[in-house]
Amino acid sequence: MDIDFQLISAEQKQLERQAKREALMHAAVKMFNQKGFHATSLDEVAHSLKISKPTIYHYLGNKEQILMTCLEAGVAHLLQAAKQVEQQHYDGATRIRQFLYLYGLRILDDFGRCVILTPDEVLSTQAQSQLHAQKRQVHQAFVNMLQQAMQEGAISQQHHPKLLAVTLTGAMNSAANWYRVDGELSAEEVVNQMVEILMQGLNIR
Repeated sequence: MDIDFQLISAEQKQLERQAKREALMHAAVKMFNQKGFHATSLDEVAHSLKISKPTIYHYLGNKEQILMTCLEAGVAHLLQAAKQVEQQHYDGATRIRQFLYLYGLRILDDFGRCVILTPDEVLSTQAQSQLHAQKRQVHQAFVNMLQQAMQEGAISQQHHPKLLAVTLTGAMNSAANWYRVDGELSAEEVVNQMVEILMQGLNIR
């Protein structure tokens, strides 16, 4: 069997490029979360990985482009959580519980925290509009789940689904501001307990 070594080499280079890009994103997003966008310099990111600043520009672009890439990754993870739940044959109440759990876990990873901790003001108007459109997809997916639960009688229909969605995700979002990896509880324990508190508040067992 003939082997196309050129093709293998091209694929290997692509994988190596992707690995380098992801390493840069992880280093950058950690600093954005710890220090904030304005206080983070690409020199620091480059130094942490023992590479040159031009290498960062080559793989990810300027600082705002890097931040936007990290934010888009974070929102994509949240949307993935919604789609993962939607694909399961859950009843309305279970769907809400599972979404909040997956949403909470993603909010506590580096990219999810970046979505919560980054103020709109650091982004251009165009970047804000783009990010808000992506966030609305997550919001609408959750609203749909809540409406299903209301139709099934799991949640009182006196609640406005959009307001309820914002309230519940807002509560989960708060953990991004205070959760610490070296704290008393693991991310899973924090999210589990928060979800239970919220579900009890909705009188869902």
